[in-house]
Amino acid sequence: MSFLTGAENMEKNITEHDGRLLLKLARKSIVQEFDKNKDDLLSMIPDTSRDILNQNRGVFVSLHQYGGLRGCIGILEPLKPLCEEVIDHAKLAAFHDTRFKPLSHEELKDIKIEVSILTCQEKLEYKEGMDLIGKIRPDMDGVIIRKNSRSATFLPQVWKQLKNPEHFLQQLCMKAGLLPDDWKTGDLIVSTYQVQFFEED
Repeated sequence: MSFLTGAENMEKNITEHDGRLLLKLARKSIVQEFDKNKDDLLSMIPDTSRDILNQNRGVFVSLHQYGGLRGCIGILEPLKPLCEEVIDHAKLAAFHDTRFKPLSHEELKDIKIEVSILTCQEKLEYKEGMDLIGKIRPDMDGVIIRKNSRSATFLPQVWKQLKNPEHFLQQLCMKAGLLPDDWKTGDLIVSTYQVQFFEED
């Protein structure tokens, strides 16, 4: 398992032990959908980890297969404790990401799970496109854009594939259903956040 934090202002860092536990919760929640086991997964959490894993934090669960994305769903504004959001969104990423067919039992052995825990988002004040480019931090910031009823986000890990800030913002606009160059207008609401992420070995 690898571990990374790109944030200076994490509310409370998750330990490697607890990160591994979140990964186990995510995998077991997917396995349960195949074997129909209804054991209470939250009983896996020791008392020493309950406070930290009961924080309300945004989280994304990503599935990777042979180095490519196989599902990713998360929540920016948490409704439940972190441990419960991980359980819920692992199943959503496996079976309800509309970009992919539902995960099959045969694929499960080839899937690697990644859990990204978000800091609180902060609104970014900027004037126009080049000012925005100067303020977002590649490899560190996750970015949320909003315009009217449309919104989208990219996790900081996406910078690995979209290294150029202009291309990053173009693709993010398109993900939101906006025109590729809408980021240049200065009328998007933009927020940033950082993540601490854990992935299976």
